[in-house]
Amino acid sequence: MGGVRHQLTTPTVGSAPRRRAPLARRRWAGLWFVAPAFAVYAAFVLFPLGRAVFYSLHDWSGIGESRFIGFDNYREAFDTPLLRTSIFNALKLIVFFAVIPVSAGLLLTSLLARGVGRGMAGYRLVFFVPYVLPMVATGIIWRWMYNPNGIVNQTLSAVGLGSITRAWLGDFDYALIAVGLVGSWMLSGFCMMLFLAGAQRIDESLYEAAVLDGAGPWWQFRAVTLPGLRREISVALVVTTIAALASFDIVYVTTNGGPGNTTVVPGLLAYRLAFRQQRVGLAAALSVILTVLVFAVAGLMRLISRERR
Repeated sequence: MGGVRHQLTTPTVGSAPRRRAPLARRRWAGLWFVAPAFAVYAAFVLFPLGRAVFYSLHDWSGIGESRFIGFDNYREAFDTPLLRTSIFNALKLIVFFAVIPVSAGLLLTSLLARGVGRGMAGYRLVFFVPYVLPMVATGIIWRWMYNPNGIVNQTLSAVGLGSITRAWLGDFDYALIAVGLVGSWMLSGFCMMLFLAGAQRIDESLYEAAVLDGAGPWWQFRAVTLPGLRREISVALVVTTIAALASFDIVYVTTNGGPGNTTVVPGLLAYRLAFRQQRVGLAAALSVILTVLVFAVAGLMRLISRERR
């Protein structure tokens, strides 16, 4: 009996390492597949972020030796009124870069999601083109359009609204709104395409059931489409909010922060400090503050959307 028991137990003990070995090799193989992408991410994201944190603790002009000054750059950044103005302007842009595009994307999705016909693909392409255009090109185009003799003022004059025409990008009251509307035009197509992709996975039987219950188009959208797109809405809000807080290209090309500092944003302010005033340490501190702000706002939106789900 002892010999039989030994023969039965010995293969079981000996086979355990053999079963664990392929599993361990598969895990290491997975890490090898991830390694190239992580190396690129570390080189272009993690390393620059670490250097920014390092320089934010130093007084450095970009040339020569740096001098460690601790958190003095952060204290100066928070004591600078222009920083508070730039952050407030970025928060205002959230309305134009996030709220309006998401709302417009939902409206366009409700009109196009269930549409059929050869023209639907063309409509979707037209609405999505602004998002794939280079931001610099978009800014230049809209700067021409906002020109006092540009198409915006010409259109207003043609419809009898010539009294409200102005140099939009040079007006202290309307310059930020004009820049924000450029962001709304650019990001609405992105939100629409994201929502259209999400709408395709909604079961058609839900719409049929809503029709049998007497629901019209509005109630179909409210009871079926909107709940089915909550995940996509959450993603769109995070992406567009980050675009608002980290905006630089559009503002730089259209107004360069003017008139005065009415359209200055944190990204543009960091650029000025680093490349015009050679205050790299203060610019790095401002960049770190902006990064923390982006993560905080994006995380808050993700938390709110998760609770609502």
